[in-house]
Amino acid sequence: MNSLIFSGRNHMTDEGNQSAGITFVHLGFSEHPPLQAPLFLVFSAIYTVTVLGNLGMIVIIRVSPTLHTPMYFFLSNLSFLDFCYSSALTPKLLEILVVDTKTISYMGCMMQFFFGCSLVITEMFMLAVMAYDRLVAVCNPLLYTVAMSRKLCALLVAASYTWGGMCSLTITYSLLGLFFCGSNTINHFGCGYSAILSLACSDPYFSQMMCFIISTFNEACSLLIILSSYVFIVVTIVKMPSTGERQKAFSTCASHLTAITIFHGTILLLYCLPTSISSWLLIKVATVFYTIVIPMLNPLIYSLRNNDVKEAARRLINTKLFSHAM
Repeated sequence: MNSLIFSGRNHMTDEGNQSAGITFVHLGFSEHPPLQAPLFLVFSAIYTVTVLGNLGMIVIIRVSPTLHTPMYFFLSNLSFLDFCYSSALTPKLLEILVVDTKTISYMGCMMQFFFGCSLVITEMFMLAVMAYDRLVAVCNPLLYTVAMSRKLCALLVAASYTWGGMCSLTITYSLLGLFFCGSNTINHFGCGYSAILSLACSDPYFSQMMCFIISTFNEACSLLIILSSYVFIVVTIVKMPSTGERQKAFSTCASHLTAITIFHGTILLLYCLPTSISSWLLIKVATVFYTIVIPMLNPLIYSLRNNDVKEAARRLINTKLFSHAM
């Protein structure tokens, strides 16, 4: 009996060692060779705009006293998340577009998945927290700064990061329990959940159930918070006596609504897409939009539609120009 247990443990150890030493190969967009160079240029330009836009938004909010409010505190954290998420995936995508050997180590793949998953879940709840912030601002404007205290804002942000990390760690741990013994070619440009799972030789049932439960719970909870908040916001706006007040209240929510629609719309699209061979190209395109385009759009949405941000940026630029002139 002891020998059977010992041999079983050795077998599991061998499988773990075999998985830990494997190297994955990304297909990326290699099935379309003429597109490699143009895609590299396009994605490089988008990534540059993403980095400059999000870091610029953080700097503007930090150095402008007029933007030291709960709404812009959450917005600066959203920009930080977009910067980190894009930086976790885009450099590897750019690399596999120009190199012949499109490989990534087993642990590198798992780390990329962990950080990507953690940042997505955190952003999901950051947008929900921002919806609650807009609820308080519109429905109870006189007590807004009191209700949304610094301590509460910091607690909400910390909770979003912590929950995102815990969920991602759980899903990543379930993937680490799998072993890979066959093909090591990932039909994707990143280490996405479906792409990794498609290569597993062991039974993925536990991992699939964990991912399904966590993903469904997070998507349902975040959307419930957002929808509930905006139901109360709409009711409050409708009851406002003047058209000017209604327009002002709605304008404070317009940018956030746009960001939510793009973010959750793309998530739901990816959930609905089958993982058949014929749909992999569509999955890649949707993932590009989700991982590269959205982090670029968010700072543009909030800056172009927000007079406070534009005015703060204008003052900052004028101050810099004046200091250089002196």
